Amino acid sequence: MSTSPAGNDIPVRRIDRILAFMSLGMVVLSIVCFVAIIIGTQAGADFSQRFWVTVGTIVYVAPILAFLLLMAVLIMTFVRKSRANKKPGKRR
Repeated sequence: MSTSPAGNDIPVRRIDRILAFMSLGMVVLSIVCFVAIIIGTQAGADFSQRFWVTVGTIVYVAPILAFLLLMAVLIMTFVRKSRANKKPGKRR
């Protein structure tokens, strides 16, 4: 909950948008690769080929990278908001 008026919101930076959409893209890519593995299994594909090894690796690695990107966005947002809320002349 924010007590500040809507006009004082901190604008979203370009890097925040880029990281957020990269995170979303990684999750979507992982889901697409997972579905491809399911379809490949039903079709009797040879999973020892290089393509399927890459698809299988993406299924494992992409969600982890998406989570790390999302954490980076959250940490950057919290740091930026805490710096914006500090009063210049006020010390504890």
